[in-house]
Amino acid sequence: MTQGLYDVIHRRRDVRAEFTGEPVEAEVLRRILTAAHAAPSVGLSQPWDFVLIRSDDVRKAFHEHVRAERDVFAATLTGDAAERFARIKIDGVLESSLSVVITYDPQRGGPAVLGRHAIADAGLYSVCLAIQNLWLAATAEGLGVGWVSFYREDFLRDLLGIPDGIRPVAWLCLGPVSHLEQVPDLERHGWRQRRPVAEAIHEDRWAG
Repeated sequence: MTQGLYDVIHRRRDVRAEFTGEPVEAEVLRRILTAAHAAPSVGLSQPWDFVLIRSDDVRKAFHEHVRAERDVFAATLTGDAAERFARIKIDGVLESSLSVVITYDPQRGGPAVLGRHAIADAGLYSVCLAIQNLWLAATAEGLGVGWVSFYREDFLRDLLGIPDGIRPVAWLCLGPVSHLEQVPDLERHGWRQRRPVAEAIHEDRWAG
């Protein structure tokens, strides 16, 4: 059981090109969302909501926005970085079975959220834990997930009719995949290499 958890953690990938477009079974989707909803949250505020996106029109509109933001970022690159980025696929919005937008409501559980008085972002961290739960559950179910980050929050809020004050944190593409890559895309394309865990560990005080 323990080994299975570690296997899922290390098999998880940010999927873009491998989606098959096959449907996700309703019971499987329910299990994945239930796992996300089981995440720990500051003050038991559970400040997340899940917006399921199946509409082709909505996904196409979002995809056009993502392409425009890709162009904005590409314009900041030169030389080898520009060439590497040109080879990287940044989303699977149209290829995936559906998308899940996860939001953050800072008023949920208020006005006094136990544990948030000193760390204002603790609620946002809670949403990120729900995202991680969803991602690992999907991987365990044999599905892929891709987090799309090339968008403006105001655009997405308007597109989905998200109320003022609620923040869209993640657009996640979800669905069956042909396979999960052994090596993450950004490593395979030479964009960046991961550093050894030993370099991230400090004892008692920050050092090095």
